[in-house]
Amino acid sequence: MSAPLLDVDGLTLAFDTPSGVVHVLDKVAFTLQAGETLGLVGESGSGKSVTALALAGLLDARGRVQARRLRFQDHDLLDGHGAPDAAAWQALRGRRIGFVFQSPRRALHPLRTVGDQLQQVLRVHRGLKPAVARQEALAWIDRVGLDDPARRFNAHAHELSGGQCQRVMIALALAGEPDLLIADEPTTGLDVSTQARVLDLIAGLAAERHLATILITHDLALAAQRCARIAVMHAGQLVETLPSARLRDGAAHPYTRQLLRATPQSAPTLAALRSVDGTLPDLTRDDLPACRFAERCEKADARCRRQAAPFTPVESRHTVACWHPVHAGQPSLALAA
Repeated sequence: MSAPLLDVDGLTLAFDTPSGVVHVLDKVAFTLQAGETLGLVGESGSGKSVTALALAGLLDARGRVQARRLRFQDHDLLDGHGAPDAAAWQALRGRRIGFVFQSPRRALHPLRTVGDQLQQVLRVHRGLKPAVARQEALAWIDRVGLDDPARRFNAHAHELSGGQCQRVMIALALAGEPDLLIADEPTTGLDVSTQARVLDLIAGLAAERHLATILITHDLALAAQRCARIAVMHAGQLVETLPSARLRDGAAHPYTRQLLRATPQSAPTLAALRSVDGTLPDLTRDDLPACRFAERCEKADARCRRQAAPFTPVESRHTVACWHPVHAGQPSLALAA
């Protein structure tokens, strides 16, 4: 296999707050190949969005990021002390890494037109002259499926629907012709039919341009349907990565299986639907267990609380960080077909 497009190892993040230090991410590690689609899943508060912001260099300055390795193609995104290299990120963001925010209306500039914002991306990241940037901006408005491109070119965010704002956000993210697209809950607040159209649009453009894509969602069924591989997060820790084809029958981490059990597609009736046991731990604690799922897990023992489990191969491209994984042949908590 070729070298990964994105290589993340030991990504740790903490925020200093009036309530104390919040230990947001704990040694997150994964790789992403060119053209691959990875679904980053977990409950709200599991660290998905903040991981995406860290990968795009968009975190608040109060966030303290450290990593053993953080590389994008041939670019090292860390300084010599394991901290982010701001200049390296600035060179990649927008041009090589595109970002679709989960609240597009708030992410778009309220006082600038769609055309102005697109033209700026094209001039800054692709060096296009004004006349060429205008034509390319109109082409992108058409490419993302907005009708009457000339009229949308002069529109402001408040004049567009939620789905239209999201299409503009996708155009802004892709106009720089990046190699990686990070889509953070891109269908939040959209109706079901618009959600499907937006996801189809992202998938079509990604396939056309051979983009690697990270799709962040709390919807495990959606991730399984849309992504080649799934990475499961719990309380700032990555606990399992596996091909989406194995998710239905081969999930090995107790948390992944509880997420499956809590997915509507897994239960024949609402009454049969079960929630994930317990609640996420308080990340301001100084005595967090080595496995942050330990206090919610019926299999946990003293070792789980004391010693972090290494990522262990299960099958090809399937790894799990757990001292007590579910083995093949045990009853499945699978998604319905």
